[in-house]
Amino acid sequence: MWRMGIRDKQLICIIKQMLKAPVVMPNGDIVQHVCGTPQGGILSPLLSNIVLNELDWWITSQWENIPTHKKYKETYDNRQHKGDKYRALRNTNLKEMYIVRYADDFKIFCRKKSDTEKVFTAVKQWLQDRLKLQISEEKSKIVNLKKHYSEFLGFKLKAVKKGNKYVIRSHMSDKSTEKVTKKLSEQIKKIQTPQNKNQSVFEILKYNQMVEGIQNYYRFATHINKDCDKIQRMISTITQNRLKGRISKKGILQNKHIEERYGHSQQLRYIDGKPFIPIGYVQTKNPMYKKKSICKYTKSGREEIHKYLKFDEYVLRIMGQMLYDYKNTDSIEYTDNRISLYCAQRGKCAILNIVLDTENINCHHKLPKSMGGKDDYKNLIIVHKNIHKLIHATNTETINKYLSIFDLKSKQKQKINSLRKMEDNQPI
Repeated sequence: MWRMGIRDKQLICIIKQMLKAPVVMPNGDIVQHVCGTPQGGILSPLLSNIVLNELDWWITSQWENIPTHKKYKETYDNRQHKGDKYRALRNTNLKEMYIVRYADDFKIFCRKKSDTEKVFTAVKQWLQDRLKLQISEEKSKIVNLKKHYSEFLGFKLKAVKKGNKYVIRSHMSDKSTEKVTKKLSEQIKKIQTPQNKNQSVFEILKYNQMVEGIQNYYRFATHINKDCDKIQRMISTITQNRLKGRISKKGILQNKHIEERYGHSQQLRYIDGKPFIPIGYVQTKNPMYKKKSICKYTKSGREEIHKYLKFDEYVLRIMGQMLYDYKNTDSIEYTDNRISLYCAQRGKCAILNIVLDTENINCHHKLPKSMGGKDDYKNLIIVHKNIHKLIHATNTETINKYLSIFDLKSKQKQKINSLRKMEDNQPI
């Protein structure tokens, strides 16, 4: 690592200590290993990235970053675009290839089978000669994505024709589906036989967290709704058999997050009055790309980050004044979150979208403290002082007075009414 240019001594010392740390076996025995890291160890991804970083650069040097005699324009509208270069390279004998890697698991994509076979042999030989690494013969193979699925990180992928182009069709892998179903059924067993009432609530909460975690990870698959619907049918059967008499369709939703995300689902059930969220209620989410220029490891990439985080000097001065604007009746949590919100909203009113000065800054509790609201970050919002009065106003004359001050659009009124609703006030 030192010879590769990684000169952070503290990091190297931590890695050295982790490599020397003994391993606790499943039976409780402590083993002092000689080399390597445990299967699934937290150090493995870091070491994989360090070692295989050279593979990334070698693959990209064969096609994406290969030098050409003619200099092609690679930036359009401040975005990287190598289309002109790639079109020229496709008229040569070079093999078009792209790598996608996550730790030690990677895929290399080619256009032609003949190229794929040569690339497969070359990469296998390069890893052995350059990095002294052997690939897994069982997992490593050539797949035609137009005819067969290929698994990657718990997903299975296939290219299908749509119009004049090919698009991706993705599912949870069969192995992942089986694993998820098994984990959830085991958790239902724990809900079935709790030690006490508190343990029952804990196990139901854990089940809900497991379901959300699974959905959050796999919802980028294009056909995740079909996969989760299949799991839902199996889980519903297990639930009905094991929790018969404890499960019902009616209950009280006290958790706002569950209400927003699952409240409209007909699959939502309640166990002992507690919400039991359905794994089948999920929609595909499109993965969003970030700008390639944003990178904390390069000077230009860090400038992009700082450009986004940069605040107007006026806003910074207001934030400085807010630090000293403290009342004895305010909690430290409220004061801290008030400044954090002003920073997150970039000094602007959440309704009017205008920068506020110290005289007009009001921090509103979405759920009033008299109704159980707290000073936590999620329950606060920064608004103009007159908007704040409009949210709380109940008198018709007062409402009309503040409405005449602003030329509010329909969306702005909707936001105000949603805040008034939490106050049990009538919409304006």
